Amino acid sequence: MTEFGREYGEGLYALCAEEKIDLDVQKELLSLRQIFRENEDFVKLLGNMTLSKEERVAIADAAFTGQVHEYVLNFIKILVERGSIHEFSECVSAYQDCYNRDHQVAVAEVTTAKPLNDTQRKQLIARLRQMTGKEIEIKEKIDPSVMGGVLLNMDGKRYDNTVRSRLTAIKQTMSEE
Repeated sequence: MTEFGREYGEGLYALCAEEKIDLDVQKELLSLRQIFRENEDFVKLLGNMTLSKEERVAIADAAFTGQVHEYVLNFIKILVERGSIHEFSECVSAYQDCYNRDHQVAVAEVTTAKPLNDTQRKQLIARLRQMTGKEIEIKEKIDPSVMGGVLLNMDGKRYDNTVRSRLTAIKQTMSEE
């Protein structure tokens, strides 16, 4: 994460948390991040320095007024004014980190060979909630090379209970003997 993204994301979060609108703003930011990813040309337009600052801000104003919270609109306009709209995603990540910290939410990146079914997902969330005492948000990834089991990254720790890692361990043990 960039220092700019951290500073601005944390600043927006502090303001929104104080106003008790942090969850609503987070939802808007996540939606906008996805929209920006899908519309890269629009983001390039907002960051096009051949246009005047006023023109770029007017474009943002026209696109988002009445569509997002006033704080989100002003935040976007600040990024556009400073020529830093390309940092938006980093700012959202920093905002989300602050939200998760303050609301005891842990993000678990779960990699499996096949998609989890609803029962498996609920059991995993319950187990992780029990382990951490936090609410759990799961980001699922599918990677057939794990063959089975679960690879979990959460709170800076890696838990590897995949068939691939067990086979690797067996292979290592056999080669040592």
